[in-house]
Order: sequence, then structure tokens, then C-alpha cells
Amino acid sequence: MKARHYILKETNWKTAKDTNYQVAILPWGATEAHNYHLPYGTDVIETDYIAAESAKIAWEAGAKVVVLPTVPFGVNTGQLDIKLDINMNPSTQAAVIEDVVVSLAHQDINKLVILNGHGGNDFKQIIRELQPRFPDIFICTLSWYKVLDLEGYFNDTGDHGAEMETSMMMTISPELVLPLSEAGEGKAKKFKLRAIREGWAWAPREWTRVTQDTGIGNPAGATVDKGKRYLTDVIKKIAEFYIELAECDSDNLYE
Repeated sequence: MKARHYILKETNWKTAKDTNYQVAILPWGATEAHNYHLPYGTDVIETDYIAAESAKIAWEAGAKVVVLPTVPFGVNTGQLDIKLDINMNPSTQAAVIEDVVVSLAHQDINKLVILNGHGGNDFKQIIRELQPRFPDIFICTLSWYKVLDLEGYFNDTGDHGAEMETSMMMTISPELVLPLSEAGEGKAKKFKLRAIREGWAWAPREWTRVTQDTGIGNPAGATVDKGKRYLTDVIKKIAEFYIELAECDSDNLYE
């Protein structure tokens, strides 16, 4: 396999030392059960793939981007009683991000994108805390599953192991997806509290009280074609952002 020089784990010092990287991309997933039919690494596999494919488009357009290794653990405090769901607390995430930022600061790479692929992760407050301490580095985050309106692509818009993620995994790693006949229906309970149901109050979900099969949303309508169409559009849009970010002046971001 030929090394992709925009993927850090594949490139080498001979190339890296002479490349003026403009944007570092830190993909971040999670390790958790995804219904019966998808692997524990679903969020990692999806995010790793989207990071690489969007970076490829940006690189070929002349943007000097580099994808750092994907972080495999996310915030899963509501799933600690599900076997082998691995939790990384937000405070631990903050420490990891700070170490990455310190490294980049020493290397004059002054733009960092945290590419999030897990609903339990929320990096906004971490960035708010880091930014004043590292004013010369632009830090931002985006969640790839929020880039597009799912209703334009899928019939069921459940958020965990449902039609969207199943279609994506059928496209990216079909060998890891069990037949849909072995999947659960992804039925999920909702909070009784009206404010939370309406979305203007929030509390974390206790996963084993919400769902029987760990899924939220029915995967029955998943297809490879849906996965390809969605991935193509998401990747293109994210790549456009990387290109724009690489070209922009971090000291002149507002108009």
C-alpha cells in the first residue's frame, strides 16, 4: 500500500520534515456496543474513514492537511454497565487535547480540527478553556453526523446503530456487519420529563434503561446505496471546510 502523506500514521519523517502542514485533524470516536449487528468500533471506523477521505480531497486540492491517529475512546458514562463499553471522562479528553495542542504549538502547526464521531463527546467547553492559553492556535470542532440533515437520506433518523450508521458500515466495512435479520429493532424509551422531551432541558441517558439491544433507531431500511450517497456528500462538505480553513488567515477570521 502506498503511503498517504496526509495520514500521519502512514507518512514518514523524510516527507513530514519538508511539508508545511496547515491544518491538523484529530478524529475522535468511541468504543461501545451498536445494537447486535454492528461492531464496537463503529464510531472509530466511521470517523477514521471520513477523516481520511475528506483529507484526501483537501490534499489533492493543495491544502496541506494531516490526519492524526483516531482517538478510540469517548464519553460513555451512561453505558458503564454495558460490557466492554469503555469510558473516557471529559477531564481526560481535556488533558489529551492539551497535550496535542502543546505539541502542535512547538511545531508551528496553528490550526486544529477535532473531528467528532460520537454523540457523547462535547469538546466546546474544553476548547473554550484552552483557547486563551494558546491564542496562536485556532481550535475548532465539528461532528460529522451534524453536517447534513439525515431526513434527506434516511427514513429512520435514530442516533445509534440505526439506519444511518448501518448503511455507512455496509459501505465502509461490510465484512464487520451482521445480517439485518440479526439486528434488534432499536426501540428506545424517552424521558417522562416534558422539558427534556422538548429539548430545552438535558440529562444523560441511562442506556440500559432506554434500550434493550443498545440501539436507538431501526436499522431495517439500511442499504449500501444510502451509505454511499450520504458519505459522499458528508465527505465533500467537510473537505471544502478543510480547504477554506487552510487558506484563511487565523488573525482575520471575521467579516
